[in-house]
Amino acid sequence: MTPSQPSARARRFDYFVIFAEMRTGSNFLEANLNELPGVICHGEAFNPHFIGHKGKTSLLDITLATRESDPVALIRRMRERTQGLPGFRFFHDHDPRVLSYCLNDPRCAKVILTRNPLESYVSLKIAAETGQWMLKDIKNQKSARVRFDAADFEKHLERVQEFQVRLLNALQVSGQTAFYISYEDIQDVAVLNGLAAFLGVEATLDAPSKELKKQNPEEITEKVVNAAQMEAALSRLDRFNLSRTPNFEPRRGPMVPSFQASAAVPLLYMPVRATGEARLAGWLAGFAQTGKEALIERFSHKSLRQWQRQTPGHLAFTVIRHPVARAHAAFCDHILTDAFPEIRATLIKTYKLPLPDAGNLAGYGPAEHHSAFLAFLKVLKGNLAGQTSMRIDASWATQSAVLQAFAQVVQPDLILRENRLEQGLSFLADHVGKPCPPVPSATGQTPFALASIYDEQIEHAAQDAYQRDYVSFGFGGWSDS
Repeated sequence: MTPSQPSARARRFDYFVIFAEMRTGSNFLEANLNELPGVICHGEAFNPHFIGHKGKTSLLDITLATRESDPVALIRRMRERTQGLPGFRFFHDHDPRVLSYCLNDPRCAKVILTRNPLESYVSLKIAAETGQWMLKDIKNQKSARVRFDAADFEKHLERVQEFQVRLLNALQVSGQTAFYISYEDIQDVAVLNGLAAFLGVEATLDAPSKELKKQNPEEITEKVVNAAQMEAALSRLDRFNLSRTPNFEPRRGPMVPSFQASAAVPLLYMPVRATGEARLAGWLAGFAQTGKEALIERFSHKSLRQWQRQTPGHLAFTVIRHPVARAHAAFCDHILTDAFPEIRATLIKTYKLPLPDAGNLAGYGPAEHHSAFLAFLKVLKGNLAGQTSMRIDASWATQSAVLQAFAQVVQPDLILRENRLEQGLSFLADHVGKPCPPVPSATGQTPFALASIYDEQIEHAAQDAYQRDYVSFGFGGWSDS
């Protein structure tokens, strides 16, 4: 390593951010950068659940609570306390306020680390199975073969693509550039020194860091127990969405794999989360004759276009729900349960939501349910406004935003209202010239009926959080719907 220090006068940037995802080699890249004199990478400084590294609750005397109220204060503190060049790693589910700040700051160096998304997905599954997220000595190596889940992988791929498209678009609009580096490039000392030069650091490396070791060097087919099924599932995907994903991917419509088409009639259902999706899928399946495949599912962008071409007269529909009822369904399905454990932990620790133990509702009555749901709605107001570090999950994102995203690939021909669902479904059945299938009963994990806890406080909090939906769709109070 060349023992020279970074020159403050020559430096083009005040700090840097590594945009990456889990299992893309970001720990290894950080280890290499930290071997450059004057460069300090502070880990996942804006992970919603810790600061820097797992278990840490403060960094440079900035606590989680302080960071939550003013995330940019931590960036300022890094710059004040570092003689050289500070930075941090940032994933798609980290604090969105920091993402906007960094993308708009030309004094922030952008490093975009990528890896074949299939490799990163399988690596993530193995790490979750073994509990080993870093390897410093091969004598401690843990290995496992995992099962490839096509639907889960498609969601992973979609998240990667959406994040990369946002980065690319922001850089194009602002006239900035980034240093792109792939997982394999981290082993190339020439590329690492090129990165140092991009950052304005005069020091160089003689060799890559030896601190961390590659955990799973086997071929990808040897890491899964269902290689044949994996290859068959991947054949449905456009190969260009699996290679060079990071740089110039065309924008893909969100949640396309969740779309469902009838195998018997030209109807396409585009589910909005937390609106009774299973119930609607059951109705759509009712058009098929017994013994025949009822639904066409797990669309890719390519297969959706093929279905549209091959299905003349097709009609796409979706269903929207009153914001109070939808937020209540999302709260019961995902927050009262352990479906989103990290978000649940953040809601309890950071926002003091009075939630019962997951799966244990002993002593949790209607009064407690009212208090917890009301507190959740108040957090959603800030979450939907981009004022929290939690991700905006599709289950409680505004329905206006969801429908706008749908329109990137398919314009819904019909938007049905849940409170007049049977009339809307009868219209669809009449449109395709078929008897209307029965509508399955509503399902859900609601410990108490919404009617038993609903009041003006809840309505007011929902209107504060979902003003956009109330205005866009003309919703009145839930009790009037």
